[in-house]
Amino acid sequence: MQKRSVQRGRPPGTTTYDEVPAKAFGASVRAARTAQGIAQEALAARVGVERSHMGKIERGEHLPNLGLVLKIAVALECSAAELMTATETGLPKGWFTPNREGTQQ
Repeated sequence: MQKRSVQRGRPPGTTTYDEVPAKAFGASVRAARTAQGIAQEALAARVGVERSHMGKIERGEHLPNLGLVLKIAVALECSAAELMTATETGLPKGWFTPNREGTQQ
């Protein structure tokens, strides 16, 4: 059996990671947190994760799953849609271009 490499900051067994949206989402979370004057440690406590994990999310080293995105939104007292809109705004133009088979180029 071939050994799979795991990206830094990802849970064991996870094999996929896309740095561009991870960084955009992290920047959106950090902007919302700092705009409200919330410390990273306080946000992590509200979400129920370690401060170091929240730091990885904000630096774009970890792309959280949907459940964690929803918890972050509740902790920031905003909607997940607002976080996603801010994330989309932070993505570089044309970062995703599907090819004819419907996969990313």
